[in-house]
Amino acid sequence: MSLLLLVVSALHILILILLFVATLDKSWWTLPGKESLNLWYDCTWNNDTKTWACSNVSENGWLKAVQVLMVLSLILCCLSFILFMFQLYTMRRGGLFYATGLCQLCTSVAVFTGALIYAIHAEEILEKHPRGGSFGYCFALAWVAFPLALVSGIIYIHLRKRE
Repeated sequence: MSLLLLVVSALHILILILLFVATLDKSWWTLPGKESLNLWYDCTWNNDTKTWACSNVSENGWLKAVQVLMVLSLILCCLSFILFMFQLYTMRRGGLFYATGLCQLCTSVAVFTGALIYAIHAEEILEKHPRGGSFGYCFALAWVAFPLALVSGIIYIHLRKRE
């Protein structure tokens, strides 16, 4: 049982790390050259001054939705980990971790929805930038975090506390 708890906790911490990097790091979209765009700032390389010029992202409603969903997924994932630890030490023997599993399932839905909105509406979100480029590694990390959070939620729902 202790090995299972260790694996489940490690999986949860891995999901948290993936979500933190995907939400806060700087590469949701990479343009040709050195430019990368994230959810919070547009940073472009200025060849004249040889410096990075960063500005706030556009007021696009779809991008705001992605921002909200990614932050919500982080909050839900942190909440579910705290809830898991609380349930682990206070729940009676034989109890199931339904609340933790439900929070993790909501985390996976939030990540899925945010990444899907970004994928579908990338042209609208990036309309003021030159054409070309590709999705960055933060976008890929969000897609990796989705199935891991889904599996984690299912595991929590089926996990039963033992002595």
